[in-house]
Amino acid sequence: MRTLEVVETGPLALVQDLGRPGYAHLGVPPSGALDVPALKLANRLVGNDEAAAGIECLFGGLRLRAKTSCTVAVTGPVVVVEVDGHAVGSHAPVWLAPGQVVEIGALATGLRCYLAVSGGIAVGTELGSRSRDVLSEIGPAPLRAGDVLPLGTPSGVAQGADVVLPTAAAAELVVPVEPGPRAHWFEGLEAGLAKTWTVTAESNRVGLRLDGTPLAREDEYAEKELPSEGLLTGAIQVPPNGLPVVFLADHPTTGGYPVAAVVRRASLPALAQARPGTLLRFHSSTRVWKR
Repeated sequence: MRTLEVVETGPLALVQDLGRPGYAHLGVPPSGALDVPALKLANRLVGNDEAAAGIECLFGGLRLRAKTSCTVAVTGPVVVVEVDGHAVGSHAPVWLAPGQVVEIGALATGLRCYLAVSGGIAVGTELGSRSRDVLSEIGPAPLRAGDVLPLGTPSGVAQGADVVLPTAAAAELVVPVEPGPRAHWFEGLEAGLAKTWTVTAESNRVGLRLDGTPLAREDEYAEKELPSEGLLTGAIQVPPNGLPVVFLADHPTTGGYPVAAVVRRASLPALAQARPGTLLRFHSSTRVWKR
């Protein structure tokens, strides 16, 4: 049986694939890798289907021992990768012999890197996915030292090296958005969102919590409450304190606070790499923010 042994995990290491969309009616978040392009690239580099499960590693620090020969690749922000203490580099396929140890260093920028291995991580599926959902705790538990991970059978050859592009982890982001279903609840919403916000340390895979100048409701909605409504990944929900929460892949499927705007899907990978202290502003070319 082809396996990898977990030697060290760093702050948090989770098995992730492209998630389990389609179960919102059951209250199950979509989950999956937060930086989808990074996971897809890692899988291409080792010859996997893009949807194969890999490891999402928070801040680096992951060490794995190969129990069989395999090929691995690490993507996301540029990071030091070593095999038995020798630098091999990220964003490139690396062959491991049985017994060799691959180690991911600490991330200097960004938040999450991804490791793919030929054959993919072949833990059991739940609702069709191998992803860990930190909100509902569906999927394989966070990795721990001593875990042995089964691997699938390699089925392809390495590809994608001609389009390797490390994730850019900026200190300040401009995030495109569109008006949400409750945009009309807020006073001067477009200008308010365009102010500078700071990502807080309370952020996680469920959502980015932001600090800044609170958004104010229009007078007629100041005391109004909502029944729970459906939520999408990228929804910007505004609780009573006026400080937005941008929902990521492990978000709840419904919520009772108004959704002021929605982040465009193409910008979600950048938000996945936004570490605490990152500055961001929201921008929209949409002219109609009131109904």
